[in-house]
Amino acid sequence: MAKKPSQQERSQRAAAALEDQKRAERRRTIRSITLVVFALVVVVGIAFGVQSLRGGGEVTASPAGQSEYGVTIGEEDAPHQVVIYEDFLCPFCGQLEAGTGEELQQLADDGSVLVEYRPFNLLSRIGDYSERATSAFAVVLEESGPETAKEFHDLLYANQPSEEGPFPDNQALLDLAVEAGAEESAVSDGILGESMVDWVEAATTAAQDAGVQGTPTVLLDGEQISGDPEQILDQINETVG
Repeated sequence: MAKKPSQQERSQRAAAALEDQKRAERRRTIRSITLVVFALVVVVGIAFGVQSLRGGGEVTASPAGQSEYGVTIGEEDAPHQVVIYEDFLCPFCGQLEAGTGEELQQLADDGSVLVEYRPFNLLSRIGDYSERATSAFAVVLEESGPETAKEFHDLLYANQPSEEGPFPDNQALLDLAVEAGAEESAVSDGILGESMVDWVEAATTAAQDAGVQGTPTVLLDGEQISGDPEQILDQINETVG
């Protein structure tokens, strides 16, 4: 006859079973978290790729330095050219600037690349921030010159709002312009009054006419390149040598 387990043995078995159950639940939780993190990485990567690939090989942009709607860095006779179509609210443009801005500036300073940044109003469906920021950029470019406009460009990305808002008002844009080196008296009326919205509309039309359908759109020596910021920079460096 089998010996009836004691109360202590029953308690030990119950405790062991409970511990096994907890371990199984922890393993399931870890697997679930891993899958969620992996899915988020894939989604972010695809999202950036989709933004970069929109327009495919149909973008036919004018060479760097030949647009009326941008700011250039580097020498006009540089052996290579990079053109970047962007929207100041686009988060992927912000990632591109953070991941390539300093390196492109160095390549421009070295005389290897002429870079032109061409902002336009892609995200008008979200609100008027893209239009206002681009108008402010155009005011600074016209009144304070390309060097200050490029500094303002960089500050707009360094202080980029979320697509969900809240969005900086025109006074905040003016403050950034002054921080970039613009004389307040020269740009105040234009930024606060959004005097360059016609410029923004023309820049947006020019981008659309070139076949640009998403941001950022990056062209290297006239050919569209894509990928995340590191991949884009690698392609530029490989071409520049």
